[in-house]
Amino acid sequence: MSNFYGLIGEKLGHSLSPKIHGCIFDKLKINATYSLFEIERGNLKTAVEGMKAVGCRGVNVTIPYKVEIMECLDKISDEAQKIGAVNTVDFSKEGLTGHNTDYFGFGFTLKMADIETAGKKAVILGTGGAAKAVLVYLLDKGISEVVFVSRDPKEAESRIKGQKIISYEDLKGLENKDLIINSTPCGMYPVIDVSPAGKEVITKFSTAVDLIYNPIETLFLRHARKAGLKTANGLYMLVAQAAASQEIWQGIKFSDEFIEELYNEVKGHI
Repeated sequence: MSNFYGLIGEKLGHSLSPKIHGCIFDKLKINATYSLFEIERGNLKTAVEGMKAVGCRGVNVTIPYKVEIMECLDKISDEAQKIGAVNTVDFSKEGLTGHNTDYFGFGFTLKMADIETAGKKAVILGTGGAAKAVLVYLLDKGISEVVFVSRDPKEAESRIKGQKIISYEDLKGLENKDLIINSTPCGMYPVIDVSPAGKEVITKFSTAVDLIYNPIETLFLRHARKAGLKTANGLYMLVAQAAASQEIWQGIKFSDEFIEELYNEVKGHI
């Protein structure tokens, strides 16, 4: 079987994933490649079948295919079922199995930033696949309340079941919340001079997390830092979820120190 892996998405021009996985292969002395596969909408199933035919070992999945990919799989892990999204696919003789390592990646981010969630009240900006992983992690760790913010709350109800969803206009009136998390691409390179929430909203919180990793400090996080909030960016999540994917593919376990070392190597390439 070929020893190649990759990332499936629609637009992948600035992805750091090949660098991260390349570092892991080097550290483990594995002779393998990790490529970017830009798939046009409507072609996902054909692409997956093609990868299977040529002996791909595994892929990561990003926007906009984290939910759609589930229809192409033979088996879905418990955590991915619970989240309702897949970001890692393991190709084996038994078939294609979907996992969600965003869950681990988000948890690792909170651990490294020393952010407590038990008993806290959280607001999540965005309702995509990453937001679902964040929700399940927070619920598992004892969050007391979660509110989602969407540009179209009615439409978002089909993706986020049983949770409160409000508009960005309503966000301005929210009070007494602890943690604000941006899971949208707003503020991501190259359009870095925008924030999904204004200063007047951000300053009502004590902690801000942005799942964006490029730039390392988004305008959203800069507003938060200047207002004295505890902050965390998305690079730990990106690196930790990649490491968790490799753990699945290679059948090994990494230490926190290994992931931190990987983080420091990758950070220098942003």
